[in-house]
Amino acid sequence: MLRQAEGRHMLPGGAMVPRLFRLADRRQDTADTFTMMLEPTDGVPLEFIPGQFTMMSAFGIGEVPISVSSPAKVEGPLQHTVRDVGSVTHALARTQIGDVVGIRGPYGTGWDVEDGAGADVVLVAGGIGLAPLRPAMLDVLRHRQRYGRVVLLYGTRTPEDLLFTDELKRWENLGVEVLVTVDYGTPSWTGRVGLVTTLIARAGFDPRSALALVCGPEVMMRFTAMALIKRGLSPDRVRVSLERNMRCGVGLCGHCQYRELFVCLDGPVLPYARVAGLIGVREL
Repeated sequence: MLRQAEGRHMLPGGAMVPRLFRLADRRQDTADTFTMMLEPTDGVPLEFIPGQFTMMSAFGIGEVPISVSSPAKVEGPLQHTVRDVGSVTHALARTQIGDVVGIRGPYGTGWDVEDGAGADVVLVAGGIGLAPLRPAMLDVLRHRQRYGRVVLLYGTRTPEDLLFTDELKRWENLGVEVLVTVDYGTPSWTGRVGLVTTLIARAGFDPRSALALVCGPEVMMRFTAMALIKRGLSPDRVRVSLERNMRCGVGLCGHCQYRELFVCLDGPVLPYARVAGLIGVREL
């Protein structure tokens, strides 16, 4: 069952008041994607479960929902991997070490990877979708003895868009089957070229009981879920993470309403069986 953790250690103003976090460090992952390492100014760590998101503020500009990309229940800075695609994320990209940003949350449902205990776990990521899946992968590896085979299928547009390349190698050294593909190769690229769905048939996992976690562009998630189900997974064992225009994070504004669902409350992580009739459908 997918769970939603309570947002804890909120300021007295309630869920709509951000906590202050200071930028302790940053890493440029790709040309347009970076990871922020944030420390709470009040010294109280943010508690979250893998798959949840926060509302991150660039003061004077606005706020955006960003999934947490750091490991859960592990000491260290709060990490958010951000793609510079709009005014708020552009402002976040310009923050300097020591600058302060706002964080509300955490919000939403998690991956609940423990549901895969005793079975194989398959993570399928498209582009920056690997960032929300990173906490799930780290949780699985921290409790490796609980799971069967662990598989990561990862696709990006080009080799230059690959995230966490050092970690991909480390995960592979820890026994994870890591299959990577790109849509468009370069002269120096010697790996696979093609859609991430082409990796599903060759991946080593038992579909009769496996748990699949999928994150990426919506069309990619739809075709990936269909391919996993065709391979033999139950739709209830395929989870996707939806992305919508979330403004409040607490189900008040209605911006993230997805037919009968509110993505900030019912999601972002949902069983594909629950959204199969909605995902990929253009809304008027």
